[in-house]
Amino acid sequence: MARMLNRLTANQIKAAKGKQMLPDGGGLYLQVTSDAGKSWLFRYRWKGKRPEIGLGPYPAVTLAEARRRADVARAALAEMPPLDPKVALRDTGEPSPAFADWAEEWLSTNLESFSNTKHRQQWRNTLRDYAQPLRDKPVDAIETEDVLACLQPIWADKRETARRVRGRIEKILDAAKAKGLREGENPARWRGHLDSLLLDQRKPVKHHAAMPWAEVPAFMRRLVASDALSAKALAFLVLTGVRSSEGRGALWAEIDKEARLWTIPPERMKEPREHRVPLSDAAMGILEGLDPALTGSHVFPAQRGDGCITETSLRKTMARYGGGDFTLHGFRSAFRDWAGENTAFPREVAELALAHAVGNAVERAYRRGDALEKRRALMQAWSDHCLGEATGKVVRLHG
Repeated sequence: MARMLNRLTANQIKAAKGKQMLPDGGGLYLQVTSDAGKSWLFRYRWKGKRPEIGLGPYPAVTLAEARRRADVARAALAEMPPLDPKVALRDTGEPSPAFADWAEEWLSTNLESFSNTKHRQQWRNTLRDYAQPLRDKPVDAIETEDVLACLQPIWADKRETARRVRGRIEKILDAAKAKGLREGENPARWRGHLDSLLLDQRKPVKHHAAMPWAEVPAFMRRLVASDALSAKALAFLVLTGVRSSEGRGALWAEIDKEARLWTIPPERMKEPREHRVPLSDAAMGILEGLDPALTGSHVFPAQRGDGCITETSLRKTMARYGGGDFTLHGFRSAFRDWAGENTAFPREVAELALAHAVGNAVERAYRRGDALEKRRALMQAWSDHCLGEATGKVVRLHG
């Protein structure tokens, strides 16, 4: 047994990298995640199951301390009859980890499953900025008043942020309960609990001010008369129906001129999935009027420095040509209204053109295609409307 215990060394623990479980023996493990987060686990058999107990993050919990806690757990299992190590650790006064330490342990283990980098960072940022009242409090001592102290200061003015913070606190406390670190109801639960203490202040949806679709052709005629790169970028955004960041950040490597197709990778989309945009005659005309040798990797480069053209530049251009009362995002609404009110294209095709999810999860699981050719016809019709074209001839912008 002596040889089976205390297998790890301090140097091994410090040097450990990559996702792995390092056994110290006797049920004690060092859990290492891919981003170098480390924490201690104790695994054991109990009533036909294989539960595990989190003993705290490393290096806050040292190797010696983790072994001492594991000894307590093993001694409980050796009793006749055996005692549950969770109860034994609690009865011996083993401190429950602070919320900040447990949250970091949970995040280190689970965030890598989130494919969206921005989403992973938001988890850390919101807990850091808005869960301060919980930071040093043991997870088994957190009560409803503690959660309210996090939410009430932002409930009126930052409702969506508060909603996300509440959900993230709830998930972390649920995980703590599953690990045996706390008992009882989750104080961050919404339904039947916090919903009776915090008014669900659902504000009316604020729609982006959208140019009426009937006014778009006159606006576009003013745009296409300009040689300015910002005017070309804005026209391209309108013609393709994409979001501002997606259009401004277009890369030549994403565009297949021969196939008349623009493929936006998942990491540049609001929803992390690839979006294919069929390019109309007018959209192709804009691209053919630009020289990649002059613009670099970006189709619409920034005027100064690296990167793409800024949103501010497009907003100023929009105001200069008579669209100052409307938003850039509103052109997506204008496109959707035009498709619904003035065409016979199916709703699903128009929604797919906007990269919206169509149908429930089951329907999406069985849908393999993205109606590309149907969307190609739709986007050409939108282009013809925008530029007042009766036919689909190429419309070249100055440049």
